[in-house]
Amino acid sequence: MSNDELLARKEKYQRVAAALRKEYGAPQWRQHLPPVDELVSTILSQNTSDTNRDRAFYALKERFPNWEAVRDADVEEVIETIRPAGLANQKGPRIQAALRYLTETQGRITLDHLKDTDVEEAKAWLTAIKGIGPKTAAIILLFGMNKPAFPVDTHVHRVTRRLGLIGPRTSAEKAHEELEKIVPPEEYYAFHLQVIQHGRKVCHARNPKCGVCVLQSECDYFNAPDPDGQGDR
Repeated sequence: MSNDELLARKEKYQRVAAALRKEYGAPQWRQHLPPVDELVSTILSQNTSDTNRDRAFYALKERFPNWEAVRDADVEEVIETIRPAGLANQKGPRIQAALRYLTETQGRITLDHLKDTDVEEAKAWLTAIKGIGPKTAAIILLFGMNKPAFPVDTHVHRVTRRLGLIGPRTSAEKAHEELEKIVPPEEYYAFHLQVIQHGRKVCHARNPKCGVCVLQSECDYFNAPDPDGQGDR
């Protein structure tokens, strides 16, 4: 990305952010879950809906008294408990492996050591755990610790790509880096939630409601030629 392109994206971001603030408000940070809970919840969230993730997460919390019990349980019991989240045969062993890794490296199941760690170092530490990629690491850091990391889920990737805030061929993994260059760190939390809300309500993967979108003037997708008639424009 050239300096001119970076500057143009930063300027577009400011206009987009202002429109989203007006539409959805400006949420202030609050801890959604403790960091370790966030880690487990985010592993469960992979390739499933929020509803199914939550069903599996709270089933774990109900069945086991603490994360140590989950770590030490028979893997089949964990798999059966989290089945609502889908891919339970993968996620169960991943969760247990992550909890064991925390125990082995920290002496107990905790992520407290990351609270005073540089963000990039914290990301590297988390992504060294099997099953934790850039999105999971960013969610743990942003939502669990209020550290400046920008998570890119399917909604964020789709909406920011359509807007032109990231490149048209930028992967979800690379989008973390591109968005962190144009969004001020103190706005990561609010912008992330605003974009997700916009993706759920308006900028759907199929048949987006472009006709009622407050971002029409900023959207590359809306303003591009549409020879195939895609999108509700």
